[in-house]
Amino acid sequence: MKALVFDKRLKLVLDYPAPDLKENEALIRVKYAGICATDLEIIKGYMGFKGVPGHEFSGVVEACEIPGLIGRRVTGEINLGCGRCAYCAGGMRNHCPQRSVLGILGKDGAFAEYLTLPIDNLHVLPDEISDEEGVFVEPLASAFEILSQIEIGRGTRVAVLGDGRLGILTAEVLSLSGCPLTAIGRHEEKLAILKARGIETAAGTEGLGSEFDIVVECTGRAEGLSTALKLVKPRGTVVLKTTVAERDGADLNRAVIDEVTIIGSRCGPFKPAIAALKERAVDVRMLVSRVFALEEGIEAFQYASQSGVLKALIKVE
Repeated sequence: MKALVFDKRLKLVLDYPAPDLKENEALIRVKYAGICATDLEIIKGYMGFKGVPGHEFSGVVEACEIPGLIGRRVTGEINLGCGRCAYCAGGMRNHCPQRSVLGILGKDGAFAEYLTLPIDNLHVLPDEISDEEGVFVEPLASAFEILSQIEIGRGTRVAVLGDGRLGILTAEVLSLSGCPLTAIGRHEEKLAILKARGIETAAGTEGLGSEFDIVVECTGRAEGLSTALKLVKPRGTVVLKTTVAERDGADLNRAVIDEVTIIGSRCGPFKPAIAALKERAVDVRMLVSRVFALEEGIEAFQYASQSGVLKALIKVE
């Protein structure tokens, strides 16, 4: 099959081995895949990954043990637990010590014509969600994870730091809670998307002090945590969403002195993400900057890494 493969460098391979279908798995023909910040970090060396990257996708089930799934449009959760350890038994397969992660850790991903995932990881896409929108379910679920981790009330003052793909999705999701929300970014054209949704925005942090109960860090930048610690109130909470190959030396003394809670936040629940897309509570269509063919994958990564780009999609089919 055709695939984008990373091994010290990213390259297009025309005869890459198709994945073997294992018990309780489905073979999925990929239709669209999205390039996210994690993918851009992977080609810088993040996680030491080798193989086919990509974990945001929509596709069609080609083969599996459940006949009713064959031919259905799906997306999928990316963590594959061992199924035997205490974490998996306790419903925490995302934290299984032996897990693999689609396109990130020990498992070939979505920048290829085919991928496999356990049937239990799959979610059928409703007719109301297009193939392109289906790519956004995984990152949107990551935004919903915040609401499962902390309580955000109507009086909770929240800042979302970063106006990239995840920052915009996170701001849209948290705005559904009705909290006083400020989205902080660097690019007026990106912030305009949130302004159009009625969300308050700020271009940069100038003039902002330690005034937020919760700061959600989505910058994708090494210095993001340092900035978040400057914006959060004493005894406030920083939610850390960014994963980067290297971090700066954030002053964690600030967290101790101000008794700041720092919460890591990663993958999240797919059901509310799918419902939000189906009901148009969150609109992702304006986030697609450009669509590339799989054969243009190298160019797509170069484009996605440019400042100002929101989402580059790869049309695989």
